[in-house]
Amino acid sequence: MQKRKLGNSGLEVSAMGYGCMGLSHAYGPRVDKQAGIALIRTAVERGVTFFDTAEVYGPFTNEELVGEALAPVRDGVVIATKFGFDVDPATGERRDGLNSRPEHIRAVAEASLRRLRTDRIDLFYQHRVDPNVPIEDVAGAVHGLIQEGKVKHFGLSEAGAQTIRRAHAVQPVAALQSEYSLLWRGPEDEVLPTCEELGIGFVPWSPLGAGFLTGAMDENTRFDSTDFRANVPRFAPEALKANLALVDLVREWARRKGATPAQVALAWLLAQKPWIAPIPGTTKLRRLDEDLGALSVAFTPADLREIDEAASKIEVQGARLPPAVLAMSGR
Repeated sequence: MQKRKLGNSGLEVSAMGYGCMGLSHAYGPRVDKQAGIALIRTAVERGVTFFDTAEVYGPFTNEELVGEALAPVRDGVVIATKFGFDVDPATGERRDGLNSRPEHIRAVAEASLRRLRTDRIDLFYQHRVDPNVPIEDVAGAVHGLIQEGKVKHFGLSEAGAQTIRRAHAVQPVAALQSEYSLLWRGPEDEVLPTCEELGIGFVPWSPLGAGFLTGAMDENTRFDSTDFRANVPRFAPEALKANLALVDLVREWARRKGATPAQVALAWLLAQKPWIAPIPGTTKLRRLDEDLGALSVAFTPADLREIDEAASKIEVQGARLPPAVLAMSGR
């Protein structure tokens, strides 16, 4: 397995990580617990060392699943989890809104450590920027946890460039996690240049565009009410139909490279910067192996220019997230 360092932090991870969310959350019914554990452990056997979860996935159940799955190999893997949503610690009820008050961050860290069956969190992200808590206070709270050895590295998710700078000045940010793929290239404007300048790694979530870039959808695709994509504007019928032009481009490159569309989409991300480590998620072993196969797909600079030129002519239709969720991003 190829390895990558997330910026200047010294945190080394497998070039391809594994996003565990879909095992418990957001994409319809959760998978059987033992099947989820088996899939995570198979990922470890394949060389994956970077696993992503969050307290809000479930809530709580995804961390418990990840903790049980990785307990036998804890010292050989990097576990990332997140704080920042307002979740009732007693009931798991997700209240409306965000909560990054320092005392809440500490409480979440302690609870996550228990669920993950570990004595340290390798990478602790603020899941969304809380407008009611200065980012300096958030960074300071995580700094305290790092000083105590309960957290190893600080991360931010879906933060804007200025927020990243302010946080980094208090506690160095090891990684910034945001949506990024051929379907959504927003981070290229300000966030990626800021990460490069400050030596911060970048972890793309939804690197396959929530499955869109695998080529598995067509204009007749509809989602179950338990699937978050049912409420995402870019997957509404007319937008989805228009956006298939991008899938056609990815399919053409898959043909040229002797790969699958998913492998092309992931390999394109890996080719953008050496400090980018995507975290595709899946509930199927064959898809896990397919994703890891992207590490064998190479693009030349000329290839990348050609892809960029073709992609620039395709205007993606529809917002990437529902309005209420989108409002929490890019602060």
